[in-house]
Amino acid sequence: MKKQVHSIEVRNAALARLTERGVTVEDIAEIVYLMQSPYHPDLTMEPCIESVKAVLEKREMQHAILVGVELDILAEKGLLSEPLQSIIASDEGLFGCDETLALGSVFGYGSIAVTTFGHLDKHKVGVIKRLDTKSAEGRVHTFLDDLVASVAANASSRMAHRMRDEQEAAAAREEALAQQNAELKLEAKGEEGNEQAG
Repeated sequence: MKKQVHSIEVRNAALARLTERGVTVEDIAEIVYLMQSPYHPDLTMEPCIESVKAVLEKREMQHAILVGVELDILAEKGLLSEPLQSIIASDEGLFGCDETLALGSVFGYGSIAVTTFGHLDKHKVGVIKRLDTKSAEGRVHTFLDDLVASVAANASSRMAHRMRDEQEAAAAREEALAQQNAELKLEAKGEEGNEQAG
């Protein structure tokens, strides 16, 4: 019987890979903050960090990180066969498998995640820019920069939807309270009218 890998082992391995490659949850949360703060002026880093952590709990995201980072590491060590070795090591412009892997992890978070991923892939915000910049020390981040964009896009979309839900819930509470106050005023007016009649 094949060994089933426990989800905690997968999660820990994916998080360890990010750390080993110099990417922190806070690095990704900073991108989320940049994406969402124009729409939510009171936004702090705390919900951004929480949203990134929630995205990193998704098994599909963990699998994508493990596959992508493994290919980056193999390319760094020169262990891939040609021409794949040269394509990944040089982050060949027409090689789209890195974006395809990352984009596959974005679809579950809706159109906001997809468009945010496109923006981040084009503009290389925050830690993505550092990962995308060719390094003199021979590091390869062909897949990782796109995977980080995917996590940030997902976390940003998740936050946008949650904040909208919170705004609507707050508005509904205010409306219910206003309705309740109006009913109390009517009741009080009715009682006052009864007293005057009596």
